[in-house]
Amino acid sequence: MKLKLIYILLTAILFLVLYLMKSQIISLFFSSKEKQSVESIAKKYGSKVEISLKNAFEKTNIDSTGFEMAILAFKKEQILEVVVRKNETENWKLLKKYPFTAFSGKIGPKLKNGDKQVPEGIYQMEYLNPNSKYHLSIKVSYPNAFDKGKAKQDGRTDLGGDIMIHGKRVTIGCIPVGDNNIEEIFILATKTKNKHFPIIIAPHDFRTNK
Repeated sequence: MKLKLIYILLTAILFLVLYLMKSQIISLFFSSKEKQSVESIAKKYGSKVEISLKNAFEKTNIDSTGFEMAILAFKKEQILEVVVRKNETENWKLLKKYPFTAFSGKIGPKLKNGDKQVPEGIYQMEYLNPNSKYHLSIKVSYPNAFDKGKAKQDGRTDLGGDIMIHGKRVTIGCIPVGDNNIEEIFILATKTKNKHFPIIIAPHDFRTNK
């Protein structure tokens, strides 16, 4: 009888421990992070971004519901600029600047997988990733035709890839701008009329340097 009571007591303790640790056990086998979509991210951050960029759009005299965008990134200055225009017949206007939150590699192009270089060239936005490990991310179309052509001339085959503009403060060849800033850029990318907008990554800002 005494052993039976001990068994019942130990069983009860075991179930209590399992109940208290259920969230850790579930997360061990299943992802606890709910999958997001571009639409759900737009709904989640859209209003906040609209408010934070209201003054910036007013200064450009461009409607925040009807614009084209492009991204300029300068490695030496470690600054990313978002520029906008009404349509392709208009001039680009600066909307906002965002500092890099980390940087890897050095000035110069990306040549191979694992070199931790940020590429240099004229690219496009390939797609938006609402489930990035780095909060949110925007895929850069590296390697482009020029990168592939140069690699063929040099005999290089593994050029690497997966270059993103993303949140957080870490990088091994991407461009991180922090969580709040990537939310703004991501939402702009969902609203722009030119969905595969240009992303120009330069070694430095040629407009200010000789």
